[in-house]
Amino acid sequence: MDTITTNGIKISVEVAYQPQAKELREAEARNIFAYRITIQNLNDFDVQLLRRHWYICNGLGMRHEVEGPGVIGEQPVIAPNASHRYVSYCPLATPIGKMYGNFLMKNLEDKSFFRVSIPQFLMILPEKMN
Repeated sequence: MDTITTNGIKISVEVAYQPQAKELREAEARNIFAYRITIQNLNDFDVQLLRRHWYICNGLGMRHEVEGPGVIGEQPVIAPNASHRYVSYCPLATPIGKMYGNFLMKNLEDKSFFRVSIPQFLMILPEKMN
């Protein structure tokens, strides 16, 4: 698990290769990796996740950016000492890659905005690991 804390928000990431996604892999020549993000609010005020900004890098060094509102169609409000968890996936054309990025958050007490880092995590086919 990869974890980082920024501005009182702790982000943890777990990643797993999805061999059962065979049909999609064969149709698009892609490897599918699922990742679970846990967002924990360590602050003493409510926060809302407004936007995500991902950098996805494949094994050939090509970088793709994904940016948009919320996560999986939601803009969750997270109370103090509470957490929000979601699962998504990344199709990757190479057997090795990485992702990292940030979330735009809103402090619901003073209405200010701030960014929190999403830790870099690796996506590696199991047969490529030593």
